[in-house]
Amino acid sequence: MKGRPSGYSWEVRGKEVVISHHGHEATVLRGAKAIKFVQEAGKGNEQLLMARHTTGTYKAPDERTRKS
Repeated sequence: MKGRPSGYSWEVRGKEVVISHHGHEATVLRGAKAIKFVQEAGKGNEQLLMARHTTGTYKAPDERTRKS
């Protein structure tokens, strides 16, 4: 789907969550962030959640506000 994040995957390594994008490690979450990620991962769109954690600013096309 155009404009939607894709190509992300994640895995738990010990007490860390490693998020990869197209096979390359993008970020590592530790502590409270890792716990919160695992809890949220099953609730909604995992691809969007991972994109937000790796870029910090990603918004899906329907979440963007239109300029007047």
